[in-house]
Amino acid sequence: MTCGVPAGVATHQDIADRVLREHGTTYAEDAGITLRDEPAPLYQLLVLTTLASTRISADLAVAAARELFYAGWRTPERLLASTWRQRVDALGRAHYKRYDESTATKLEESARHLEETYRGDLRALRPSSPDGADELADAIADFPRIGPVGARIFVREVQDVWGLAPFLDEKALAAAGELGLPTDPRRLAELAPRGQVARLAAAVVKAV
Repeated sequence: MTCGVPAGVATHQDIADRVLREHGTTYAEDAGITLRDEPAPLYQLLVLTTLASTRISADLAVAAARELFYAGWRTPERLLASTWRQRVDALGRAHYKRYDESTATKLEESARHLEETYRGDLRALRPSSPDGADELADAIADFPRIGPVGARIFVREVQDVWGLAPFLDEKALAAAGELGLPTDPRRLAELAPRGQVARLAAAVVKAV
C-alpha cells in the first residue's frame, strides 16, 4: 500500500509502469532504429516521421520504414541512389499503398533537402538548450510531407537523445488523460524511468 492511497487503488506510478510494460517501446525502436546522436539513425527517424505524416496507421508507417531500411536505404545518399519505382515497390510490400507513389517522391525530395541544406546531417538542427523543442519542430516541419503534427512526432522520439525531455505533445497528453495520468508534461515525465520519457510518451499513445 502506498502512503495515503487506499489498497487496490492504482497510483499514477502504477499506471505508468503498467503502460510501459505493455507498450514500452518507441516507434523508432519498433521500426528497427537504434536511435543515437549520429547521422544515419537520425535520418532513419526522419524517414519514419515522413511515413507517419499521412492519414495512415502507425503500424503501417513502421512496417514501411522497416521495408525501406531492409532495402538498404538507411542514409540519404543510399535513398537517392534508389529509383522511384524501387521505392514504390518497397512501400507496396509493406502494404503502404494508399500513398506509395507520392511518398516515394517525397522521400527523394526530403533526402535532397537534407543533403543540400544540412549536408546530410540532422545534428545541425540539434537545439543548444533543452528549451529548443519548438524551434526544432519548426525546422523539421519544413521537410517535404512533414507538417506540424509530424514534426512533433520527431521531437517526441528524439527528446531523450538530444536532451529535450520532457517533450509531451498534445496527442501524448490527451492519451495520458484518458489513462488517468497527469496531463502536465513535467508531472507525466516524472513517472518515466530516467532517460525514457520518449518511451513513456509512445506507450501512452499506443495504449489508447
